[in-house]
Amino acid sequence: MDTIYSLFQKVVKEHENAPAIIENDRAMTFGELSNMVDMITCSFPQEVHSIGIVMRHRTEMIASILAVLKCGGRYVPAEPDFPTGRIHDMMTEAQVDFVLTEHAFAPKLSSFPIRYTDCEICGVETPSWKRNAIEDPERPAYVLYTSGTTGRPKGVCVTNRNVCHYVRAFANEFHPGPGDVMLQYSVCSFDIFVEEVFTSLLNGAALAIPADEDKADIHALMAFVERHHVTMISGFPYLLAEMNHLSVIPSSLRLLISGGDVLRGVYVDHLLNKAEVYNTYGPSETTVCASYYRCNSGTVLEDGTYPIGHPVLGAQIRILDQSGNEVAKGQTGEICIYGGGVSLGYIGDHAEENRAFERQPDGSSMYRSGDLGYILPDGNIAFLHRKDDQIMIYGKRVELAEVESRLYRCKDVQQAIVRAFTDEDGLSYMTAYVVPSDNKLKVSEVKKELSENLTSFMIPEFFVKMKQIPLNVNGKPDVSKLPVVMKAGAL
Repeated sequence: MDTIYSLFQKVVKEHENAPAIIENDRAMTFGELSNMVDMITCSFPQEVHSIGIVMRHRTEMIASILAVLKCGGRYVPAEPDFPTGRIHDMMTEAQVDFVLTEHAFAPKLSSFPIRYTDCEICGVETPSWKRNAIEDPERPAYVLYTSGTTGRPKGVCVTNRNVCHYVRAFANEFHPGPGDVMLQYSVCSFDIFVEEVFTSLLNGAALAIPADEDKADIHALMAFVERHHVTMISGFPYLLAEMNHLSVIPSSLRLLISGGDVLRGVYVDHLLNKAEVYNTYGPSETTVCASYYRCNSGTVLEDGTYPIGHPVLGAQIRILDQSGNEVAKGQTGEICIYGGGVSLGYIGDHAEENRAFERQPDGSSMYRSGDLGYILPDGNIAFLHRKDDQIMIYGKRVELAEVESRLYRCKDVQQAIVRAFTDEDGLSYMTAYVVPSDNKLKVSEVKKELSENLTSFMIPEFFVKMKQIPLNVNGKPDVSKLPVVMKAGAL
């Protein structure tokens, strides 16, 4: 069976001189990228297990990830602008051997051994020796952290076999190859990044990485897309919604993929005659996407959203009740995913959350997504909503329990509860209801404390000062008695 690195090497042999990475000021062929990978691996110890990646998005970052994979390790990515506390928690739980980073980010990583990628390859044109690749498809490839129900993030561990499964599924549907260029727009800690990087490079397509200024607004981003002849974009629905307002989009674009949140018809109605538009669905726990839906030939549901479609190649989806029985077509149940994308589960002490992974009689695993849906008459699957208090903010999953847990740790907060609402466009936002311990409470100070451990999208948008949290007859918070802060739509 293949590994991520073995698939990469097949492409290197067949398309050595074809472009692999495109940036504004440089382009690198597959052969040159492979050499950079070898230079980085030469600096690694004989055995590696888990390596943190805290770097800017550029060629060296992609090469570092491939270097970790060549050595049989798993990479643990974090954006450099993540709160120091969150990076520390991630790297500690993942038990990283060291962190690959850049000098500018060293102060955030003082608790860990660090290596500077630039120093490993500085002034070296070719590797002094080549390290043998470890080719075990069952080895973990990466750990991605999502919001956790216990009040702390949880790391999903995905194998080489899982990623290779998804690369095949993507190729079966979208047929990427030499001549195609995928935009690398996502943060590294979200699995859209996995889709952008591996489904392009491992199929012979190039990856175009914009600079920060290219991502300043939609017009700058589209100028980058036009300049570098990008053919494929995978992103959150909100990116496509911004493109939907443009009178024209770059002529090179042939494929637009929406993922990470529900796709509404009004987000893409002007794009359907300009490119192939797909709605996709899949938790990080099942390796990027578990289903695809082609919007161009599809229809919008009564609630204004697109269906999530049919399972990808090598995956199966069933709608089950709480007892594990398959419900009749049209009835609501939990979306449960089987097949090659189901990951190893969560690392560390997350026994309760790992119950969502259920061992099957054949030895495989099924993942209970916690999402509710039903099967349409034509066989497509419709997504309804979460069955718990997990929500999506800007395409990223947030557990309200984690936000509440952090709020309780703020020094001037006596009691707190966080509720999720949706604005006029159907997008989620959070409101925090806070009982202060004294009259000194300042929202600015609370936000500052939260930002030490929570990323910006996890900090409630609104704060309401309460004398007390209302309780129901069972002694639990009565959310129906909490005031609602209404928010207008933006799209």
